[in-house]
Amino acid sequence: MLDNIRAHSIMVARSADVLLTALGKAGSGNLLPRRTLTITGALLHDIAKTPCLDMRCDHARQGRDICLQLGYPEVAEIVREHVILMDFSPNRYKRGEFLAKEIVYYADKRVRHDEIVSLEERLDYIMDRYGNNDPKRLQLINTNFDKCRELEEYLFSNLEMTADDMKEAVKQSPPLL
Repeated sequence: MLDNIRAHSIMVARSADVLLTALGKAGSGNLLPRRTLTITGALLHDIAKTPCLDMRCDHARQGRDICLQLGYPEVAEIVREHVILMDFSPNRYKRGEFLAKEIVYYADKRVRHDEIVSLEERLDYIMDRYGNNDPKRLQLINTNFDKCRELEEYLFSNLEMTADDMKEAVKQSPPLL
């Protein structure tokens, strides 16, 4: 894994940890995914990114396959869905119930390189980097971020912090290890 991808993954994990902590304080403690699963999924979400840069493969699918081969099916699901969530569940979110894959998906969308940014800043970066001026691809990216914006609303609807507070909250959080 390239150093910049490792740094990105660590920041995604720190962001996911901050979200888990905030959700726990909001009273969702018994409905939250295991911290170890969430952090592991965040740290490994881009496990196949480096080799896929040259091979132009689907790094989420390749990463899932690596995790499955190593015997980690729960982590494989997180890795597979960190780019696009397969099951978007507003009714569950309204109840304050979030899975590890949803927390990692959101955290990944808030981290550009190793910096916490807004969803709009991250969207601009992804459109520029991966959109290839292809209208169909750009539409898919926009649709994915529409879901992420909606997920953001559900995540922060019952928290004492706002989405804008994420950067400072992560900066103030203790190291993971």
